[in-house]
Parts: sequence; C-alpha cells; structure tokens
Amino acid sequence: MSAPLADHLRPQTLDEVVGQKHLLGEKGALSRIIEGGRIPNMIFYGPSGVGKTTVARIIAQRAGKKLHKLNGTNASLADIKAVVEDLDSISGYQGVVLYLDEIQYLNKKQQQSLLEYIEDGRITLIASTTENPYFYIYGAILSRCTVFEFKAVEPEEVEKAVLRGFDRLSAEMGFSIRLEDGVSAHIARACGGDVRKALNTVELLALSAEKTEDGGRLVTMDKARELSQRSAMRYDRDGDEHYDIVSAYQKSMRGSDPDAAIHYLARLLEAGDLISACRRLMVCACEDVGLAYPQIIPIVKAACDIAMQVGLPEARLPLADAVILVATSPKSNTAHNAINEAMADLKAGRSGPIPRSLQNKHFDGEDQKVKGQFYLYPHDFPNRWVEQQYLPDALKDRVYYHPADNKNEQAAAAYWKKIKGKD
Repeated sequence: MSAPLADHLRPQTLDEVVGQKHLLGEKGALSRIIEGGRIPNMIFYGPSGVGKTTVARIIAQRAGKKLHKLNGTNASLADIKAVVEDLDSISGYQGVVLYLDEIQYLNKKQQQSLLEYIEDGRITLIASTTENPYFYIYGAILSRCTVFEFKAVEPEEVEKAVLRGFDRLSAEMGFSIRLEDGVSAHIARACGGDVRKALNTVELLALSAEKTEDGGRLVTMDKARELSQRSAMRYDRDGDEHYDIVSAYQKSMRGSDPDAAIHYLARLLEAGDLISACRRLMVCACEDVGLAYPQIIPIVKAACDIAMQVGLPEARLPLADAVILVATSPKSNTAHNAINEAMADLKAGRSGPIPRSLQNKHFDGEDQKVKGQFYLYPHDFPNRWVEQQYLPDALKDRVYYHPADNKNEQAAAAYWKKIKGKD
C-alpha cells in the first residue's frame, strides 16, 4: 500500500464524511445548496484534516462540469490561464469547476486573473484555505464567494474513522488487528480534531503492533500514547491557531480565570513559544491589572526575565506563578483607556502649542507680548501642589484618566481630592 491510509479511506459521498454536521447535516446550509443543484463560488475555511478537500472534490464531481484541480502552493499564472483556455474547448463549453486548494498562497495578480470568469459563471470556484479568508484572500474574490467554516472534528466522529482505518488495514495486510480497551478513543482525542492525523497514527500503530500467538497483531495503549503524545497540538506560529491561542491566553487572564489561563500557557509552552507567552503576560499585567495593583508590573517582568534566562522546561515555573497572579489580581484598564484617548486626540489633530509656563526656555523673544515664563514650582507650595494649566489651550478641559473603583486608585483619588480642596 503506497498511498497513505487517509487517501485510501477518503469518502466518496457526503454521507461518508465524518463531522461538519453544521454544514452537511440534514439542515446544514451546504447540504441544502448541494441538493439544489446549482453550485455557487465557495471558499472552505478551517484547520487541516477536517474534510475541506474531500467535500470540495465530492461537490465538484456532482456538478456535471469538467473539473480542474490546482494547489496554491505550486500553481502559476500559466496554470490558471490553461484553465481559462479550456473554456473554449468542447469539454469546457458548459463551464468548468476549478478546485483551488490553499488559495491563500496565490498572489493578488493570480487571484484577480479569475475574476472575470467567476463573475460570469464560466468558472465555478471551489477554494479551500487553512487561514482566515478575510485576511488572506483579496476582497474582489471574497465578495464573489460564499465562505463556509469547517471545524475540528469531534472525537466521537473521529473514532468512527479510526475504527474503519484499522478494519481496512487488517483486510489489506491479511491479519487481524486487536485493540486494547481505550485505544481508538485515545487516538480520536489526541489528534486534535484532525482526521488525517488520526489515520496516520492508525497506520503507524498497525505497522508497529506486537505479534500475537495466533498470527494477528495487538495495539497496546502504551504504544498508542507513545505515537500520539504530541499530535493533539495544533499550532502554527504565523497562522490563525497562534493568534487564537494567545488571544485566549490574555482574555483568560483578563477574565480572572486562572485555570483557563494556565491551560493556554501550557499550549504555548508545549509549542515552544516562550516569547509569546512572556510578551502577552507582560502586556496583560500593564493593560488589564494596571493601576489596580501597579506593583505587579515589576513582578511579572522579573518572572519573564527568569523564564527567558533559564529556558524551557524550567521556564514554566516562574510563568505559571505570574499567570496565576495576574489572573487572580484586581483589574483596571484606566491607564489603557487614558493613553488611547490621548492618542486619538492627536490623530484627530486636537493638540496645540505647549503652555508658555511649561516650555523648556527661560527667555522671551521680541514677539512675546507678555514677558516671563510664570511657571509655578509645586514644591514651593503647601502639599507640594498648585493649580496651573498643563494641557494646551485646545485641550485644557480634557479629562483622560478616570479612576476605577479599586482600592489603589480610590485611595489616590481621595488623596488628590483632599489636596486640591475638592473633598
């Protein structure tokens, strides 16, 4: 058997596809479109190994039009032109279906070369991508297509494919394959929703299984754990999964859920992404805890410094300490909001000259109508504060900072109200 098991078991009908019931179930939007007989231009978006290519091929075969297949990783403009030229042939006069896998790898010119033909219906485009199409596919193509999101396959559905895989290999190899209790379920859970990955593990287990006295093979739980121990990790440092994990990591800390935050930290560290783990942790300490517990900032910085110095696997210890501390600390984003509002004013052109009393010069030119800087040195006044204007005239009444109702900020606010005589 030269081809991978996943290719041998590739479904030939939509009923054989595991998972994606939200699209292919009885009430699924995609299944209803297919039953209608008219195939629109479509983009299938989702992680690898969840059936995008399989479903696209099945649909293309049912369309009754000539099928062309291209892969964005190696397709050229000449390949696309060859598809267009086929429209003038006898086989292509009713239009063609172009199945374009990994469309995100085509550049703008290559994608736009298809516009005229998918616009008038001579080419029906079925494209697939593992990256967010709204970021990686040009708007002109995107606006002419319907996007369907494929999801990681549930373990219960993956297990069906796993068992079929062992049955198929048993028949092809000519001996029985017996599984210890829990093996198929473990493979289904460990693959992270990737059916192709699960079937690759099935093939490895069948080839390395222990011989039994009756000439069959036994797949043990220990061997299943050994060959699938890291397969549940979906992680691409430049892809959607990276941004999903770091987003969930920071949002879990912000949401004060230490268990979820530790889980996503573990996923980052398992992928070896120590830099992202430290960076988002420091950002969260400043952005989300902030002035509610300002002492946390040097604490988190120290933990990240230790982590970077000792490296993995020991780095997990100071980072776990810091993540739990951030997650369980009081929260305040008042400084975050204040700097964002100030920068928004600058971008909108709301600024102006710095007040004369604050400028870094101690003499007046001939054009200065009122001579003197008139800066009031706060330390010369009671309570080391004196009222004077610091913002430019155009913003003199602007308030950026609004204290939150936590202990630290309320204490500071009460102090300044008292000093300024506003209490």
